Order: sequence, then C-alpha cells, then structure tokens
Amino acid sequence: MVQLVGSLRKELADSLSTCKVLVVGAGGIGCELLKNLVLTGFKNIEVIDLDTIDVSNLNRQFLFQKKHVGKSKAQVAKESALQFCPSANITAYHDSIMNPDYNVEFFRKFMLVMNALDNRAARNHVNRMCLAADIPLIESGTAGYLGQVSVIKKGMTECYECQPKPTQKTFPGCTIRNTPSEPIHCIVWAKYLFNQLFGEEDADQEVSPDTADPEAAWKPEDTAARATASEKDGDIKRVSTKQWARSTGYDPVKLFNKLFKDDIMYLLTMDKLWKKRKAPIPLDWQQLENNASPKDETPVSGLKDQQVLGVWGHCQLFQHSVETLRSQLQEKGEGSELVWDKDDPPAMDFVTAAANLRMHIFSMNMKSRFDVKSMAGNIIPAIATTNAVIAGLIVLEGLKILSGELESCRTIFLNKCPNLRKKLLVPCILDPPSANCYVCATKPEVTVKLNVHKTMVLVLQDRILKERFGMVAPDVQIEDGKGTILISSEEGETEANNSKFLSDFGIRNGSRLQVDDFLQDYTLLVNVLHTEELERDVEFEVVGEAPDKAPPPQSKQEDVNSITNGNKDTAQPSTSSKAPAEDDDIMIVDSDEEEGASSSSAAAAANSSAKRKHSDAETGETSTKRPRTDSSAAAAPTDNDDDDIIALD
Repeated sequence: MVQLVGSLRKELADSLSTCKVLVVGAGGIGCELLKNLVLTGFKNIEVIDLDTIDVSNLNRQFLFQKKHVGKSKAQVAKESALQFCPSANITAYHDSIMNPDYNVEFFRKFMLVMNALDNRAARNHVNRMCLAADIPLIESGTAGYLGQVSVIKKGMTECYECQPKPTQKTFPGCTIRNTPSEPIHCIVWAKYLFNQLFGEEDADQEVSPDTADPEAAWKPEDTAARATASEKDGDIKRVSTKQWARSTGYDPVKLFNKLFKDDIMYLLTMDKLWKKRKAPIPLDWQQLENNASPKDETPVSGLKDQQVLGVWGHCQLFQHSVETLRSQLQEKGEGSELVWDKDDPPAMDFVTAAANLRMHIFSMNMKSRFDVKSMAGNIIPAIATTNAVIAGLIVLEGLKILSGELESCRTIFLNKCPNLRKKLLVPCILDPPSANCYVCATKPEVTVKLNVHKTMVLVLQDRILKERFGMVAPDVQIEDGKGTILISSEEGETEANNSKFLSDFGIRNGSRLQVDDFLQDYTLLVNVLHTEELERDVEFEVVGEAPDKAPPPQSKQEDVNSITNGNKDTAQPSTSSKAPAEDDDIMIVDSDEEEGASSSSAAAAANSSAKRKHSDAETGETSTKRPRTDSSAAAAPTDNDDDDIIALD
C-alpha cells in the first residue's frame, strides 16, 4: 500500500524536504509561488529579486502589506512565507539574477529553478544558465487573463529561445506626429507628450507637427496665414514644448488649445497629407465647454477604469491631470522632472485624456482608461487570479520533475474563455530542441548583415551581442588565423577598439567571429554578411530569425569535438523545454490533446495577442500531428502586431 504524507507519496514528500530550489522573481507570480512551495512541503528555497515593493503591488502581491512599501521584495516575501511554515529554510537575495556572482556553479546547487520574471533579458539569461548547469527550469508568464507554464530541460525540450520572439513594435516619427491611424499611435504620442512637458525631453520624442514629413510636400511660407492661433499668449512659436508650457504656467486651457487646436490647424496646412486620408478635426476648449451638457458629467455605470468618457469628460480629465502634475513639479523644485509610471494616477490620467482627445480628432473610437493602460508600453495589467493559477501549475510541474516523471511534463496554456471542449487549461506536449536555435543547438551559429565600414565595435558589443543576442559579458575573437581579440570582457583590455569600425580589423564579407560569454557558458559563431543596402536607421539585420546554415544533428562522436553550450563534458544539445511564448507572446491553443499542439505551430498565433490562427483551433478539432512550421514563418508579424503583449508579472 502506498504510504502518504498529506496528499503526497512519502518518497516525494521526503524529496521535497531535502531538495533545494531557486525561485527567480518575487512579484505577482513569485509571491503566490513561494506561498505554494512552503505549503506543499518544500523546505529549502532560495528567492532572488532586485525590486522593492511599491504601493501599486499590493492589489495582487499578497505577501506584501502597506507597511512593507519601499522594502526588498525578496526579503519581505521570505518573512511572510515563513509565517506559513516556520520550519522552512528560505534564503533571500535582494539582487539581480544577472549579477556575475550567480554563475553556473551557483545554479548547480539546485534541483529545480522556477522563473517568475517580467522581462525577456532576465528570462534569456536564466534559460542559458540552466542549460549550462543542466538543471530543469520551469518558465511561466501571465498577460491579463492569459497564462502559460512550461518545462525546459537541456537536450530534451525546446529552450526559451528556440522560437523567435517578436520585438516591440516601433512607429515612424511622422506617423506619431502627423498621421496617426491607430489608437496605439495616439497613446505613444501621449506618452511622448508627458515627457516633453513634465519629464526628460528627448529629441526623438517630439510631438509637434513634423514639417520634414516627406509625404507632406507643402509650402511653409503659406502656413502663417492659414494656421491662426487661438490666443495671442498661446500663439505657436516653434520652440521647445516644455519651454512653451512653462511660459504659460502650465495653463491647462492654453496647453489644450495648442495641442488639440493650433497644432492640428497647422497639420491641415500640409495639404498633401489629407488627399487620401480623412483630415483631423481641431478641438476648441471654449466651444466644447459651451456645448457641454450635464449628461457629459454623469458617471456611467460599471467599473471606473473601464468607462469610456465623452470628449468633454476627457477635457476635464486633461485639465485635472495637468494641474496635479504641475503641482508635483513645483513641489520637486526648479529644474526637476517627473518620471512616467503607469501606476501613477495623474500620469495615467494625463495619457488617457491626451490619447483619447487625439483619437477623437483623428476619427478613431476612444478607449477606456483600462484599455489605454493595457496598451501603454504594450503592458497587460496583472490579474491576481491568473497569477495564482499559474503559480499552482508551476508547483504541479515541479512535482512531476522531482518524481522523475519528466516525460509527463507539459506546456500548459490558461485561456481567457473555455474552448469548444469546455477547457480553460490546455496542456500541450513539450517539443524537442530546435536544430536552428542559436542558443541550444549543438553548434550555435548566426548570420548578421551589416556594413563593416559603418559599424563600430561598440555597436557590435552593445546593440548586437548584448541587446539582440542577450549576452552579459561577451568576448569576441576574429577567426583570421591570428586569433585577434576584438572585444574582451576584462575591463580596459579592448576599450580602445570601441570607436573603431569593424573593417579596421580586417573584418569583411564572410568573416567569422567566435563569441564567448563565460558567465553563461555560451559560445556563438557569428558570420558577417557585409551590405551597403540596409534601410535608413537600421544598423544590422539577423538573417532569418535563426542561423542561415543550421548544422544538422551530429553524431555523438562528432559532438565530442564540437563547441557545445552548457556542460562541456556532455555531447547532447544544450536545450531546454518549451518556454512560454514569453511575456509578450502568450500562445493560446484550442486543443486539449497533449500531442495536438506543437509550440512551433502555436507560435504563429503568438504575435496576434492570443487570437486563434489555426483552422482546426477554430473548430475545436485536435490536430494530432501538426506539421512543424519553420521558425522564420513562425516569427512572421501578423496584422495584430500592435496588440503584442508583455506580461506584467
């Protein structure tokens, strides 16, 4: 007869009390996870988080109270969790997991690592460290009501970086400033406006009409007579937006008439812009105030954040938020600046009002404050219940791993609505490693297209290796027969190279660079493809989203002599299991058959904010063996790119 300790087999319960696990992140998911772990019987837990507690965390991170605001999340989470189980041994680190102190040897201490992160860079790093240490990783993410949990195991499953992740979409400046056509354009404009008025000014975030718009083809000398200002002291002089606002004392009415009347009239003088577009309609404060009715001020039923105000309602919200932000600036003193924060009510009110007024001017449907907050910075507000469900699933997958049943682990998707089979939770079988992955393939390799005469060594280091390929401290050696060191992670060794161009070191079309990150125990071969035909403002391109020439699977004998990432003494590909489609690409599959949805086929749906893309998903049928799409196809942007989501927790 099976002996039980609580609801667990005695052998498993004993394993929980002796094994050591690492929790990375002590936020929304992390708090729920830590509580679940101690209540399940885990006794040796280490938790790491660099963040401190903010008052906005208290609505969903239940290990924290108001008295904890400003304190370390990891430390307070530890103290609160110990109240559930005083006998647990919990170690807290108020630090970044990307600190070099947390090296491969640190990760090898654990039987299991559980991610509860909110950013891609840290996820990439932990993925690589677990591959190098050959430790199972449970990855997770939430986005509003959607969630995902997956298991990553070297050599057995896809790693977190096997499938390409969409980059956050950017928009041309002239679209933001002159011709917005989607709500997201107006929200980006409103966030820029916040910085221009109250924060740190950035020349790349200008909000006034763009007179250099190549599409405009207008005569500047004609505009003075055609664009009249509403008030003399509010007249448009092409000066810094902040400088002009200060000169008016941040008068909300004058700001309103400049932004939503004068600037719009100025745009209307660019005749060519409006030949094939609906022209914007300027707003006038006095006229709106005169036409306002009591109905405009009557609260609508329902949650306040989900109400869509009328035009005059947004005018009043704009006025109130400007007055509040003006007071905050004055309290900080001369020359001070405010920092945009989605959880700061006046800042969020300002962006909501400004964005909606601009949407109305350009004939778009206005949005609720909740919707604007969701889209501002591509952030989906966190839902406490989603975090709780996902944290529970993480523990269940962890129990399978500690029971030695890795083959029964699954990627599990949490849907917003039941699928046609009445299921909210959809398990999918874990996919094998991708041969084309530039992280966990047997011999990782990428091809980068750039101009060797214009690309500096510093750009290669910071923009390409660190930002694009997620390295922390890369060392670069040119395969030129001499072993020339181009970049060294040792401070000061190669800093003199930073301002030089790649061509200065003999790098040309076809050159190969061997890049090592010793912290991540990661080696990448970079093929240089020289071109002089990159688009304007594009510094480089990665050819495909995976290596052009992915090496075929090698035999074990060949593997012994090849460069492998992770433990140098293993011949298996260093991979991990199917990572959740990342915080900003939650994948939803409408099939409850485990073998029915490979992550690669699901990846096509990832970019579209969880909108179903598979024909069989629409009918609820199970595709028992979906053909595997290639990674470049999986990464193709969809029409819904603007809705790309990044999990808050």
